[in-house]
Amino acid sequence: MFRVALALACLAGPAAASGLEIDIAGEANGTVTIDLFEDIAPKHVEQITAIAAAGDYDGVVFHRVIDGFMAQTGDVENGVLGSDMRRAGTGGSQFPDIPAEFSDRSFDRGIVGMARSQNPNSANSQFFIMFEPGPFLDGNYTVVGEVTSGMEVVDSIKKGTGSNGAVVGKPDHMVSVRVTP
Repeated sequence: MFRVALALACLAGPAAASGLEIDIAGEANGTVTIDLFEDIAPKHVEQITAIAAAGDYDGVVFHRVIDGFMAQTGDVENGVLGSDMRRAGTGGSQFPDIPAEFSDRSFDRGIVGMARSQNPNSANSQFFIMFEPGPFLDGNYTVVGEVTSGMEVVDSIKKGTGSNGAVVGKPDHMVSVRVTP
């Protein structure tokens, strides 16, 4: 087992928020830095930060990873390592869903977005990191941040199979998620 520090830092300036530091175990190895966009998605950034501060992201798997598309994690209800992985991706958190905060920001490689159901106002705890551009997501999903270094680590997260990208066997997971200033 090895650890990866995935530091979610925030933009400098008046719209800055706290960040996160995430240790990942699995196939990924290295450090990823992400700027959170409190200026374009303040409610989503606040919720991610609160979930991390509560320790609820600890042990949560990357349950859906589609090569050439994205890696998804954050199901704190049904996606904890060791639970029934058939349900991973179907849950949220103890917090309420968040209304959409759509922006003009495009889903390019390295963009972090909030996962949701068909209801645009159903984002909760799950997020994804883009491997490649996905312009078909623009204006339909909330952008919450962007990888500023370490995309090679994101690229090495264990990939899923099939059209839904479900990870078979032991998925990579977030060992520890800490809020940083």
